[in-house]
Amino acid sequence: MAVLDTSIVNVALPVIGHDLSISAARSVWVINAYQLAITVSLLPFATLGDILGYKRVYWGGLVVFTLASLACASAHSLLALTLARIVQGLGAAGIMSVNIALVRFIYPRAQLGVGVGYASLVVATASAAGPSVAAAILAIAHWQWLFLVNGPLGLLALLIGARTLPLTPATPKRLDLLSALFNALTFGLLIAGLAAVGEADSQQRGILMVVAALVFGVLLVRRERRQAVPMLPIDLLRKPVFSLSMVTSICSFAAQTMASIGLSFYLQRTLGKTETQTGLLMTAWPLMTALIAPTAGRLSDRLPPSLISGAGLITLGLGLAALCMLGPAPTLFDLSWRLGICGLGFGLFQSPNNRVIMGSAPPARSGGASGLQSMGRLLGQSFGAVTVAMVFGRAFQQQSSMIFFMAALLALVAGCASTLRHKKQSV
Repeated sequence: MAVLDTSIVNVALPVIGHDLSISAARSVWVINAYQLAITVSLLPFATLGDILGYKRVYWGGLVVFTLASLACASAHSLLALTLARIVQGLGAAGIMSVNIALVRFIYPRAQLGVGVGYASLVVATASAAGPSVAAAILAIAHWQWLFLVNGPLGLLALLIGARTLPLTPATPKRLDLLSALFNALTFGLLIAGLAAVGEADSQQRGILMVVAALVFGVLLVRRERRQAVPMLPIDLLRKPVFSLSMVTSICSFAAQTMASIGLSFYLQRTLGKTETQTGLLMTAWPLMTALIAPTAGRLSDRLPPSLISGAGLITLGLGLAALCMLGPAPTLFDLSWRLGICGLGFGLFQSPNNRVIMGSAPPARSGGASGLQSMGRLLGQSFGAVTVAMVFGRAFQQQSSMIFFMAALLALVAGCASTLRHKKQSV
């Protein structure tokens, strides 16, 4: 539900903007409000998971997400919809922050890769289905139904979760509110600043926001160093295998985002495809990722996961390099096999990498590891989007090829970082 609500609202933005009589630029806040709310609250909710137990935070986040979805459907102005999306983002953060941590307590350590693989399968499937689900709903109903469908789905998930999710140990500590404030300012200003840097008329403001984020980040790190169990998992980042896993995560999601945006513009502007045709043509990537993710998870329980994810990233880099060689009139086969290779590589990477992140953290720090894993994905997506915006702002003749080349290079760098983990620690 949380993943679907990112992609389906993207498709519906023009319809929402027209219905609420707002400009395209203002309608983007429907997306930004949701993403920023998730970003600033992921790590605090992960810490609350360590304190209260992961089931309580997950279940509470699901309640908030479901109720906020109904509020979104009832909104009749941009302000009301934006506020409801902020609350919905907080609920989504409660779900995302402890999702992988719960998987760790459901599966035994020897089968952790299997559990992470199924989680990756759900995320990839939801990402692939998002545009199609949105198109199907909008074809027969008003845009409010994009949010109303979360009502019965959320109720069903709450009933299943109450019966089946495991109770996890709580820890006797308190949430540091000042650290939570510094965290919100650091990551909120960083994500918003990076988005502004990508816009030609907002670069100066974006740079100031990034600088402010760095200042608050220094204050956050200094305060967290004095904490026995820090909200920002500095203790985990000191482990080379964990920090290298975060580097690979950020780089790989940046490469994926760059390729996704670049491919969308290539298909529509260069090849003249419609939005629907573009969505169908791009499905090969997430579909292959969804198919391979469970198998990659099982393999990571038997073979070194750092080597599997490294091989996946190298495969992703080769697929992206092959996209650079697309001609002015590629056939469906030319495009599909390249995207299939990209999806195969990303699927091989995702599950083993998440297994390394969770397996390298002590059980009591599962919440912090899970929250940081989700934060790495968001940071990578933000860096990727900013890079694409900067490329589009330059007068390159082959902008899409340049984006694919940079994404391939980033994936290969991430692959090198992944293989280094095997030398640091065997997980």
